[in-house]
Amino acid sequence: MLISSRSNSLVKSFRQLHTPKGRREAGLFLLEGTHLLMEAVGTNYPLETLCATPQWWERHEELGEQASNLATRVEMVTIEVLQAMATTVQPDGVVATAPSREELSRQSLSRLLQPEELSSEVLQPAELPEEFRSPPSPEVSTANFLGIAGETLQDPGNVGTMIRTAVATGVQGLWLSRDSVDGENPKVLRASAGQWFRLPMVSTPDLAEVVRSLQAQGIQVVATNPRADLTYWQVDFTSPTLILLGNEGAGLSADLLALADRQVQIPLLGGVESLNVAISSAVMLYEAQRQRQQF
Repeated sequence: MLISSRSNSLVKSFRQLHTPKGRREAGLFLLEGTHLLMEAVGTNYPLETLCATPQWWERHEELGEQASNLATRVEMVTIEVLQAMATTVQPDGVVATAPSREELSRQSLSRLLQPEELSSEVLQPAELPEEFRSPPSPEVSTANFLGIAGETLQDPGNVGTMIRTAVATGVQGLWLSRDSVDGENPKVLRASAGQWFRLPMVSTPDLAEVVRSLQAQGIQVVATNPRADLTYWQVDFTSPTLILLGNEGAGLSADLLALADRQVQIPLLGGVESLNVAISSAVMLYEAQRQRQQF
């Protein structure tokens, strides 16, 4: 049956997921567009409800069938109904809801906070269960640990770009302070180009405690500070490292800066005052991988 009325209760349930409060209450988030759906299918991520127009289904029958196998409910809708469900101005014909990954990621990253794990020769990888990842990740040596953490990051495009870069550089996990943008914001998912599904990520109410826990297990914390004496390439990134990044405007808080083992700056010329946090993270992550010669 084709859903053609915008007053259908399903439209209301999708629109609820446009806000952080609605996503938290429902325990779901919104996937919009063919590319994100392909990435969800590629990682076998479970779907709750899949909605597509008949025209989209004709063009993407194989993907539709694959996504249907992961979904609890599948509905055909008109383009007008789809537009009412989506946050994008011109959706490409498909939207879906999926269960929140917050708890799955929390369990995954919590393994990195266990001293017995990090003190052993090999660390169990920060990854989702088998059914939530593709391809399987190899075991990760403690010597290769690389993580990033962000404090009060507000721009969803920056966070999504950070996620994409983090996956490209082998980062094992991302921690965000609770006052950062919602990690399941549709703009975050789109900016990540689908790599959101491949990076364990946790929103934490106490980022300082995460930092202290990792430091207690031998992981150095490198924080960005435009007034630091060291430049980022003067730090030894071959050691297990957490890179700490601050708000796009204000930078890191004094409390978190005080916890850092090293503070570094990214030199800027031409009167430029700062780089956005996505670019700053990319510069430092690629320096870490250059030093580790993993490319």
